[in-house]
Amino acid sequence: MRKITILSGLLATLSIAAQATVLNGGFEQWTGNQPDSWSLIDSGITLSQSGNTKLSGSSAAAISVNTTDQANTDFRQLVSVTAGQTYNFSTAVYHTEGNVRARLYVNGYQGYSNEQLTGQWQTLSYSYTAASSGNIEIGLRFYDVSGFDGAELVYVDQFEPATTQAPPPTGCANTSADFELNTDNYGAETSWQLVANVSGTVYSGDGYAASSSYTEQWCLADGDYTFTIFDSYGDGICCSYGNGSYSLTLGGQPVFSGGAFASQQSHSFTLGSTGGGGDLGSYYADAAGLTGYNLKTALHNIIKTHTAQGYSAIWGFYNVYELDNYYENDGSILDIYSEKPSASDSYVYAAGSDQCGSYNSEADCYNREHSFPRSWFGGAIEPMNSDIHHIFATDGYVNAKRGSYPFGEVGSASFTSTNGSKLGNAAAGTGYSGVVFEPIDEFKGDVARAYFYMATRYQHQLANWQNNSSEANAALNGSTTQVFESWLLQLLKQWHQQDPVSQKERDRNDAAYQYQGNRNPFIDHPQFVSAIWGN
Repeated sequence: MRKITILSGLLATLSIAAQATVLNGGFEQWTGNQPDSWSLIDSGITLSQSGNTKLSGSSAAAISVNTTDQANTDFRQLVSVTAGQTYNFSTAVYHTEGNVRARLYVNGYQGYSNEQLTGQWQTLSYSYTAASSGNIEIGLRFYDVSGFDGAELVYVDQFEPATTQAPPPTGCANTSADFELNTDNYGAETSWQLVANVSGTVYSGDGYAASSSYTEQWCLADGDYTFTIFDSYGDGICCSYGNGSYSLTLGGQPVFSGGAFASQQSHSFTLGSTGGGGDLGSYYADAAGLTGYNLKTALHNIIKTHTAQGYSAIWGFYNVYELDNYYENDGSILDIYSEKPSASDSYVYAAGSDQCGSYNSEADCYNREHSFPRSWFGGAIEPMNSDIHHIFATDGYVNAKRGSYPFGEVGSASFTSTNGSKLGNAAAGTGYSGVVFEPIDEFKGDVARAYFYMATRYQHQLANWQNNSSEANAALNGSTTQVFESWLLQLLKQWHQQDPVSQKERDRNDAAYQYQGNRNPFIDHPQFVSAIWGN
C-alpha cells in the first residue's frame, strides 16, 4: 500500500467546484421503459433499455424515432453549471439504418451525428462555457432525413460532461505546472482537487467523459499543496476497466503520477524555498527539501531496513506479482527477456510449473535474474541476494547468457533473444569497450531504477564491492556517492529518462513494499535521479 499524506478533515470537508453531473448518463437505472433522471421525453420517441448494443456498463438507451415532426423528438435533462467554468459535454450514438440524425443539445442546438455511419458508435461533443451560474438543458433531438420510413432505432450511451479550469494567465508570474488526466471506462466516477495549505482549493475537476484525455496548465504560487484524486466506485482508474492515469510535471520534470488506487490517492508537494518539490508524503518526509548526495543519504536511511524473505520465497512472489497483466494480459510470467510489448510472445511461462530447473535453450523455463549481479556483492549474501527490487523473472537460458556482464548498449551482438535483448561488445563511443547486455527499450528504465535503488539501499556497503569481480570493477567506481563508473551512470540516467515509470513498475513497487517492507524511491519519485546525480 502506498503511504500518502491526507490533510486532516479533507474528506469530510470536500467541496468540488463546477458541478455539472449528468444523472444516469450511462443509462444503467430504469423505471419501466423510462431511464431515471431524464425529465423530458417527447411523444415522438419511445425508449427501452438495451443490454446488447451498448458502449459500456450493462445497458444503453434504445431510442425509437416515430415521427417526422422534429419538435416532438427531444430527450433532455437539467444540469447545474457554474459561471466561468468550461464543460466538455459528450455522448455516444449508434445508428442502425442511417435515415435519422441525432443533434446534441447543450443550452441550445449544437452539432449533428453522421447518420451514414451505421453499425458503429460515434461521439458528439460540445465545449460549453457558462456565462452565469444556474441550470441548463442538455440532451438530444432527432431529425429524419431522406429514406426515413417512419420508424428508426438509435442507441445512445455515455452522456457525460467534463469540467476544465481556465488556463493560467498569460505570462504566469509563479510556477507553471502541467496536469494530465486520462480517464478509464467510467470517467464520471473520477474527480480531483488541488488544495493549497494556506488558501484552500485552487483547482478541481469532475464529471469527465470515459476513455478521454485532458490537459491543464496551472499557475502555482510558492507554498505547500496536496493533490487528491477520487474514484466514487472505489476501484481507481487503472487497470480493471481501462488504462486511466494522471500526472503532474514542473518544467518537464515529473512531480507525481498514478492510476491504481481505491477510493482516493493523495500527493503532497512544496514549491519555493521551503522545500525541493516533489510528492513526498509521510514515507519520504525526512527527504523533504534535500538534493544531491544529502538526498541520497536521507533516502538510504528511509529504505535501509527491510525484512529479507529469503531466496526461495521469490518464487511465491512471482506467482502472484510477476504476471503479465499489462501486455497480452494472459496472467503468464512476465519475463523481461522474452516479452514483446507490441506483438505476441514467442513463448509463455505458466507461474510455478515452468520455473527452472535445468535448461538447454531459450523457452525451457524461467528463473530469478539478479539485475545487479550477485557476484558484484560477493555471492549469496543477504539481504542483497533476495532483495526483490532488483530480481526479475527471466528466461533461464537468456539469464545465463547475460551472466554478470554490465548492462550497456551493444554494438555487435553475439546473441539475441527472441524479444531482441542482446549480448555483445559495447557500442563505440559509449565509454566502455567490454561485453555488455542490452535489454529491449521497454525495460531499460526498469533496470536503471533498480540500479539506482541498489546504489541507495546499500550505500553503506557497496564501497567494498568494486573488487569482487572484473565486471563489478568495470561498473562500480568504489564510492558511496556516485557509485557507478561515469560511462554507466550516464547510460542509466539516459535509460531512466527514455523509458519513464510504467504502471507495471508502480504495481510491482507496491507489491514489494507489502512483501519486504521498503520501496524503490526512484519509481515513486523519478525526479530523485536528477536531484541526486544531475541531468
